[in-house]
Amino acid sequence: MKTDKNPAPETLLEARDLSVSFRMYDGASGALRQRDLRVIYNLSVSVREGEIVAVAGSSGSGKSLLAHAILGILPRNAQVTGDMRYRGKAVTESLLRDIRGRELALVPQSLTYLDPLMKTGEQINGIYGNDEKRKSIFQRYELAESAAKKYPFQLSGGMSRRILISTAVMGDAKLIIADEPTPGMTLATAKRVMEHFRELSDAGAGILLITHDLDLAFECADRIAVFYAGSTVEIADAADFREGPQRLRHPYSKALWQAVPQNGFIPIPGSQPYAGELPSGCCFAPRCPERTGACASPVPMRELRGGEVRCVHAV
Repeated sequence: MKTDKNPAPETLLEARDLSVSFRMYDGASGALRQRDLRVIYNLSVSVREGEIVAVAGSSGSGKSLLAHAILGILPRNAQVTGDMRYRGKAVTESLLRDIRGRELALVPQSLTYLDPLMKTGEQINGIYGNDEKRKSIFQRYELAESAAKKYPFQLSGGMSRRILISTAVMGDAKLIIADEPTPGMTLATAKRVMEHFRELSDAGAGILLITHDLDLAFECADRIAVFYAGSTVEIADAADFREGPQRLRHPYSKALWQAVPQNGFIPIPGSQPYAGELPSGCCFAPRCPERTGACASPVPMRELRGGEVRCVHAV
């Protein structure tokens, strides 16, 4: 992250105590009754200009829901509470209409976001792009110019993924939300995409990178936010993850580090609880070797050794 010209980078995105619930019908009792299913709770993360923040965690931990909440594209039965700000302003529907596609861009996880009835070149150019810039992006991502004249169904999965990324980097977005941008790519192509993200962040943009690829996150990110069962359990410098468990704060973060193949590929017993079946207090407690009676009470995030952690035993 560049700090020489801007010693106090602007905070582009700030989400604090964010919760997302879905209004659902519950027929388990024999009668259709509505209930609210909370899938994200007390989730906190921030992104400053000039940095890449990677969001790591297992499937179902709330990573993609966070991206959709930021963009304001959750289903109509979703309810979002908490404090979310963009460049110091509260995120409202009016603000999102002004910045989506301009200052705020999304690299979606699903390839279905590509319009099947429109050629990819037209989708990349959109409203604010042009052929000259698109050709430059194609060269960077090793896409043939002929791909611009094809429909999505005519492309491979890896090519479609690069097309999605191209739509997000075409403009001059200040904040890019990249939701699993590299599946289906070769390692060399994935690193090329990360290098481009690095260039964009060094030029002042903020990148929120949602990924299952921990190696990629450790290598390219400035900070890493670890999610578990819909909540943030640790936020730390990526250097802490590169150094190993002795630098990490939360037991789940340490378990993630040990699950990487080159670190032993060591699993932990148990599984992540489902939404609606979360234990009281610490959501990781049922699987944690350090759990005590204190873990049954709500655990707030706190600052520790230059990072943040949600654990009463972290030192």
